[in-house]
Amino acid sequence: MTETQSSFAKKRLAMILAGGIAGVVVGLAGVYGVSTLTRNAGGDATCRPAVELARKIAPFAHGEVAAVNVAKSPLRVPDLSFQDASGKQLTLEHWRGRTVLLNLWATWCVPCRKEMPALDALEQRLGGPEFEVVAVNIDTRDPDKPKAWLKEVGVQKLAYYADPAAKSFQDLKSVGRAFGMPTTLLIDPKGCEIATIAGPAEWASDDAIKLIKAALGR
Repeated sequence: MTETQSSFAKKRLAMILAGGIAGVVVGLAGVYGVSTLTRNAGGDATCRPAVELARKIAPFAHGEVAAVNVAKSPLRVPDLSFQDASGKQLTLEHWRGRTVLLNLWATWCVPCRKEMPALDALEQRLGGPEFEVVAVNIDTRDPDKPKAWLKEVGVQKLAYYADPAAKSFQDLKSVGRAFGMPTTLLIDPKGCEIATIAGPAEWASDDAIKLIKAALGR
C-alpha cells in the first residue's frame, strides 16, 4: 500500500468511527430526549453548589435515613408536571427558591402508605417558606381513592398533588432517579438534586430531621 493509499484509509476509518458515534448519540437522543442527554453528559454547572451541599450533609445520612444517596455529580431535576387538589397544573418550577422533598407515592404501594404519616409529620415540623414536602400521588385509576385514604389515616399537613398519568415517574426514570416506589428526591432551591432514596424512610425520625435541617443550613 502506498503512502497516499494509507493516508486515505486512515481518513476513511476516522469518518466511519465518527459516523458510528454520531449514530449512537442520535439514537440515545431519540430515546431520552436531546435536552436530557446534553444535560447529563457534563452535568449542569448551576447545580454544582448542590453537589457541594450534598457532600456536607452526607454524614447525616445514617440511621433511619441511611439509604439516602447524596448527589455525586450535578443534576437538574426534570421540571415535573402534576396537579394540585383543585386540578390546577403545576410544575416543579413553582417551588423555585425553596428546598423540596419530592415524594412519588401510590395507594397500591404498601411502603408508600407506611411512610405517608411520617412525611406528614415532617411537613408539620419543618414545612414553611424555606421547605415543603411535595408528595405526588401517581395512582392511574379512581382519583378519589388517594384523597379518601389520606383522610382516613389522618394526613392533614401535606398538600395534595397528583399525576394520574404517572409521567413524573417516567421522567425521573429517564435520568436514572426512579427504580421503584416510593421514590424520593431532596431538591435545592434552584431545582438541583441534593439527594435521592429508592424506598421508604422514617421521615419523622430525629435522623431525618437533622438531615433536612443540614440541607437547609440550620
